[in-house]
This record gives sequence, structure tokens and C-alpha cells, in this order.
Amino acid sequence: MNEREKRLKRLAIRSWRRGIKEMDLILGRFWDAEGATLDDETLEIYEAMLSENDQDLYAWVSGQSTPPDAFAALIARLRP
Repeated sequence: MNEREKRLKRLAIRSWRRGIKEMDLILGRFWDAEGATLDDETLEIYEAMLSENDQDLYAWVSGQSTPPDAFAALIARLRP
């Protein structure tokens, strides 16, 4: 298994095993649909975003608050 494959596997696990079920479903489904196709730059942003608090992530995805500029484009892709 090469380094990219290891990284993708680690990010898949982090996407599906969050602190709140809503984020498991949002991030996990997004990852399953698009994760393997993300370029390295987007993977960097996604990985940084996964370090954020689930309540903040949910507020950004649901439109309750504005995401940081660094995550805005990716958050827009996550919205159902």
C-alpha cells in the first residue's frame, strides 16, 4: 500500500467516525462519493477541516454560520 492509499484509508475512517452522527453521515457519504478523486491540495484542506469541532462543521454545512474562507469551497460541496 503506497502513502496516498494509506492517507485515503485514514481519511475514510476519520470521515465515518466523528463525534456526532450527523457529521458521520455527511462526511462519510461525501468521502465515499468523492474522496478517492480529490487532488492533493483538496485533500490537505479536507484533512485540516476534519480537525475542526463537529459542532462548528455542522453549523457551516447546515448554513447556520459562515465557514472560514479556507474551507468555504469544500463546505459548499458537502451541503446536501
